[in-house]
Amino acid sequence: MKTDLHAEFAGQPAAEGARAIIGKCVHCGFCNATCPTYLELGDERDGPRGRIYLIRQLLETGQASANTRRHLDRCLTCRACETTCPSGVEYGHLVDFGREALETRTARGASERLARRALR
Repeated sequence: MKTDLHAEFAGQPAAEGARAIIGKCVHCGFCNATCPTYLELGDERDGPRGRIYLIRQLLETGQASANTRRHLDRCLTCRACETTCPSGVEYGHLVDFGREALETRTARGASERLARRALR
């Protein structure tokens, strides 16, 4: 999947790495068959393939919403999707990049901030 980086990501090694990972995805959907959140919720954005599209959108536009962050937060990072991916997409690294990039772009509500502190 071709991804054109937004100017703010140009030259950033982490963004270049994310783009390379996205480039391996062939959209087959095998990953969704092993993703617990996709299987439970049935929303494409709550599966690896949908999250890859959301991260790609972030890389291309430099923008993301709280809704995008919510879908990435729902990932359990179990990496079951990686075991079924015929293309070798390193999804765990990609979702880590996406989460880090979103923390600076979207605001969390007070209840979310308190819940995240409790997890630390």
